Amino acid sequence: MAQENNRPSATGREGGEGGTRAIAIVGPYLAGKTTLLEAILSRTGVIEQQGKIQDGSTKGDSSPEARAHGMSVALNVFDVNYLGDDYTFIDCPGSVEFLADGSSALTVCDAAVVVCEPDPKRVPALQLILKQLEERGIPHFLFLNKIDNCEMQVRDIIPMLQPASERPLVLRQIPIWEKGIATGFVDLASERAYVYREHAASEIVELPTDIKDREEEARFHMLEQLADYDDDLMEQLLADMIPPKDKIFEDLTVELRGGDICPVLIGSAEHGNGIGRLMKALRHEAPHAATTAKRLGLDSDAPSAFVFKTIHSPHGGKNSFARVFGGELADGSSLRSSSGAEERVSGVFAIQGEDFVKRGAARPGDVVGLGRLDGVATGETITAGKKAVQAVSCPPPPEPVFVTGLEVKDRKDEVKLTTALGKLCEEDPSLETENSADTHQLLLKGQGEMHLRVALERLQRKFAISVDRHQRQIPYKETIRKSVEVRGRHKKQSGGHGQFGDVVIEIKPQPRGAGFTFSETITGGVVPKNFFQSVENGARDYLGKGPLGFPVVDVAVTLKDGSVHSVDSSDMAFRAASRLAMSEGMPQCSPVLLEPIMAVSIMVPSDATARINGIIPQRRGQILGFDARPGWPGWDVIEAHIPAAEIEDLIIELRSATAGVGTFEATFDHLAELSGKLADQVVTGHAEAAA
Repeated sequence: MAQENNRPSATGREGGEGGTRAIAIVGPYLAGKTTLLEAILSRTGVIEQQGKIQDGSTKGDSSPEARAHGMSVALNVFDVNYLGDDYTFIDCPGSVEFLADGSSALTVCDAAVVVCEPDPKRVPALQLILKQLEERGIPHFLFLNKIDNCEMQVRDIIPMLQPASERPLVLRQIPIWEKGIATGFVDLASERAYVYREHAASEIVELPTDIKDREEEARFHMLEQLADYDDDLMEQLLADMIPPKDKIFEDLTVELRGGDICPVLIGSAEHGNGIGRLMKALRHEAPHAATTAKRLGLDSDAPSAFVFKTIHSPHGGKNSFARVFGGELADGSSLRSSSGAEERVSGVFAIQGEDFVKRGAARPGDVVGLGRLDGVATGETITAGKKAVQAVSCPPPPEPVFVTGLEVKDRKDEVKLTTALGKLCEEDPSLETENSADTHQLLLKGQGEMHLRVALERLQRKFAISVDRHQRQIPYKETIRKSVEVRGRHKKQSGGHGQFGDVVIEIKPQPRGAGFTFSETITGGVVPKNFFQSVENGARDYLGKGPLGFPVVDVAVTLKDGSVHSVDSSDMAFRAASRLAMSEGMPQCSPVLLEPIMAVSIMVPSDATARINGIIPQRRGQILGFDARPGWPGWDVIEAHIPAAEIEDLIIELRSATAGVGTFEATFDHLAELSGKLADQVVTGHAEAAA
């Protein structure tokens, strides 16, 4: 059991510290996060009327991409004031394809509100969110949304959701039901009953007698959960003593901040129900910036801030979203980043969704936009002091799982495209670009089909660049199965000195992965030593494109014989002779196509493992084995070898089979022979594309 003297402070002001608190709103896709933000904005007076996602009237998600797809595709940041306290709410996307956009933002948050539907089918998606919060030590509440559409008893839902959380889910409220409709709730800590009012504060009413027994049972269970971390409370319960309400609220605060529990509140964001109680829980129980700075290893007395988001606007330039943890950041301040860059702030802005309003200096706790910090990237720690501060640790972006090839529609945009893609990747570090050395194709990589689609829509809107998408070209190789000895003679006479090179080479297959080797067995000086390198270079020249049209690997070439002309022989002539010998000999060596095979680790909920085991063979994959995913109860990791050509849309099928939560990691493992119709199709398609 936790010891009292090691427990976090339960006071509303930690050490007299106040300032703005930063609260993340997170949760699975379609749980109602943006609707909850809208309800908070309405309740705190930021907006007059709560908007709806369906008709595109919400204050958040106002970008054209979010409106077009009806979903959050980027952070929404808003400042509010509630009962004299300042808050910044950061609404994070819920789709697994856009989760990375909220990862850096979580770094700066004092607490998180996890929005979840009362649906056991959403447990794996909920686990993705909670796991991230738990690993990073971020205190969090669970807001059980859409209580008005709940078809189960809340007492039954909580045990079903519990496997998603390593922390005990502590139910703080129970609903009041009338004819199957949730009309209000009972707060178990205060033992007060409330009736919901549409988009207004709930009203206190007498506790209905017909739920008294249920309320007492639920309250005692809550106290038992709290007593697991408080010996004094446990003694009071064992002695049948009724603990003071102040003691209960203190325990709720201490155990939330200590990461011992996850309190559960209920409501309906769409109708504005449960918003007031949620805000009051945040007001009394969420920690402040000083606690978060300590968690991040920052000295809250030193001037510092953390950049958690970068955006580029066509007219306003670069804007860095940052939270201040110490000191003061003002317009014109000289800043030093943890990477060593030095920049001067060009404007400090309050962020209200898509709107930026110039404001005064930012103080500890404030979340602001900082203008034109061109040398500072997302994830960097900055300071106004003379010495760089210790960089805050932040999880790296997830590895890409979906790739598309890009080609500009208008060739005059080719130069602009590189710069524009760089800015998109700076805005969203879970995007990557690559100019493939094997296929010479420009690739855009990300977290899924929708992720890349939205990125390209931004490319068009913000930078006026249109591109065509193409399937990624697989970097096939080719090798040989048998040896051959062949002569190559290059002879040319065109007046004056001519060109003469004559070589006999042996071309042999090598073990897979051995690469290319060159050797010589010349005797008697029939080919002078000074031409050996030219012969090797000629052989290498050929390797870029073999008989099947692909780069050649795992071949050994031995120079065995040849002849020389005292006047006309030259490096160029012997290089040409060697290349000619290769072009004549390689088709006789039984060339064979090689395809890249990837080592793939697939992470899925255990109840989907059998389905995934059926998918892998359909993609010509070989299952190597599977085991429990370490640290993830109810999840498995399946190890397999799958051809690169079969991974292109694997993530789409994985997510379809796992309610959107399955993922994978893939690395190149080896090359394997590809024959038959598939090989013929690859060779024919490659030849047609090159024609």
